Amino acid sequence: MTVRVLVADDQDLVRTGLSMILDAQPGIEVVGQAADGHAAVELARRLRPDVCLVDIRMPGLDGIEVTELLAGRGVPDPMAVVVITTFDLDEYVHGALRAGARGFLLKDAGPELLVQAVHAAAVGDALIAPNVTRRLLSTLAAREPSSRPTQPIEPLTDREEEVLALVARGRTNTEIAADLYIGLTTAKTHVASLLAKIGARNRVEIAMWAYETGRVGD
Repeated sequence: MTVRVLVADDQDLVRTGLSMILDAQPGIEVVGQAADGHAAVELARRLRPDVCLVDIRMPGLDGIEVTELLAGRGVPDPMAVVVITTFDLDEYVHGALRAGARGFLLKDAGPELLVQAVHAAAVGDALIAPNVTRRLLSTLAAREPSSRPTQPIEPLTDREEEVLALVARGRTNTEIAADLYIGLTTAKTHVASLLAKIGARNRVEIAMWAYETGRVGD
């Protein structure tokens, strides 16, 4: 299956470069490009790409606002958004992930990580740049001490706790299955159960919840 991608970045050179890298990969097709936030939202809603690759700083609407409109709470058919930026700033990462992004990358991450992030987002996984993942998640509770994380509708099983810890460390379904010696379908079932029990929209929110509740840490 070909992953259809929309690339949104206000810098022509960056937008063209990202598009060329992705178009050169087997199984990925860039179906649209946008130079500002409003155009990104309009194109995304019209083209319905599998993944939207969105710069954090754009005129009109920034990447966080675009993410909120395409993947935020209350969006009836949310899209997969990966936010990419030059700036390794916690507030950008927090804002993007809170808005519903499935991934966060720095522009110097390299083609390999870019392609991995697109494929991960397309199948419902999440990839955050390794150099920001642990710092990001482990500081959430400290930044928001007054907000208590929602408790699960039903208690988590021992197996779900194990899966939770692996998701929080960025493991994919395939890696979780291998680590726990279970089938891929079983791993997916456990992840789906976690999403339902804690009211998360995606794997990133599962990871954020795991850190906020103190189930995993540094």
